[in-house]
Amino acid sequence: MKIIISPAKKMNVREDLLPYETLPHFLEQAETLKTYLKTLDRKTLQQIWKCNDAIADLNEGRLRTMDLTKCLTPAVLSYEGLQYLHMSPSVFDDGQWQYVKEHLCILSGFYGLLRAADGIVPYRLEMQAKIDMRRNGVTYNNLYDFWAGLIAGKLAREEDIIVNLASKEYSKAVESHLPPETAFITCQFVVCKQDKMGGRKLVTKGTEAKMARGEMVRFMAERSIEEAEGLKTFDRLGYCYEEELSDSAVYVFVKRPDKAI
Repeated sequence: MKIIISPAKKMNVREDLLPYETLPHFLEQAETLKTYLKTLDRKTLQQIWKCNDAIADLNEGRLRTMDLTKCLTPAVLSYEGLQYLHMSPSVFDDGQWQYVKEHLCILSGFYGLLRAADGIVPYRLEMQAKIDMRRNGVTYNNLYDFWAGLIAGKLAREEDIIVNLASKEYSKAVESHLPPETAFITCQFVVCKQDKMGGRKLVTKGTEAKMARGEMVRFMAERSIEEAEGLKTFDRLGYCYEEELSDSAVYVFVKRPDKAI
């Protein structure tokens, strides 16, 4: 079983916590993207990054001095955001850390696919970014085309079950390229509300979904879950598995209106 999650935009160097153990599998491709980005002017970079001037300044400075083999932080400790806050990888015990090293994969527009202990540097490049890059006679207009089946192929060769806790922008880089024999299980986290007629309405709230995805990773690590059936016992943040709304490809977890975070 492999678990896939999205990265976060905000990143830091955290060499003070744990040392990295491995280098990313697609480091050559990341070097290619780095070289391409360094050829672009400030205006084009800011369009790709879709950020304000201050963030553009930060990431342009990072890009100028970027070395993908130095000052590395384990990937799961590099990202900051609600998902990672609720996962709390910095306080994993030895067993939980071993679990995420074996099972957790972070999707990345820049690195492609990252294991928890892969050493990385801060970058900014979302999977949905538009690019105009030529390589070996091929033109790539987006990162989905650049990564094509590389990420999915790597995952499918290692495991036959993938638990999808990534956003649609990232999971689409994997799902459409998987062979039919690979099970792809998406966990959906929805909130139950009443509509105007007093009926039940299920809505997805981005902020709460990010929190739930992080909690799910921690839940799985704490219980060393190895089978998909174990996901159904998830009960954090007021969520519970809803059998009637789920099927073999989508597990739906519903939070009742009387359940507080």
